[in-house]
Amino acid sequence: MKKIFNIKVSNKNPERQADSIKHEVKKYISRERRKKTSENVDFWDFDCRIGLNAEEASTVEISDINSNITKFVEENIESFYLEILAKPGYKPAKQKEKK
Repeated sequence: MKKIFNIKVSNKNPERQADSIKHEVKKYISRERRKKTSENVDFWDFDCRIGLNAEEASTVEISDINSNITKFVEENIESFYLEILAKPGYKPAKQKEKK
């Protein structure tokens, strides 16, 4: 998902619009996680970037997206750019302990 979200919408309160955006992001992430992985992939991981526009977007963890959206609402930003790209994720192999 590469998208510009508008916070300032004529018929909505900015806080309610932010809730709507957060819900859309959550639905997208859930949908991507349900997709079938290949045999050697453990799970779906995500590369996330957020900012005022695509050029100024900085990398964030997936858990920090909602707090960034809330920050944009508090700063009265009209719109922001969000990029979420799914990638294969791998769990680290467990080391066997020697006795």
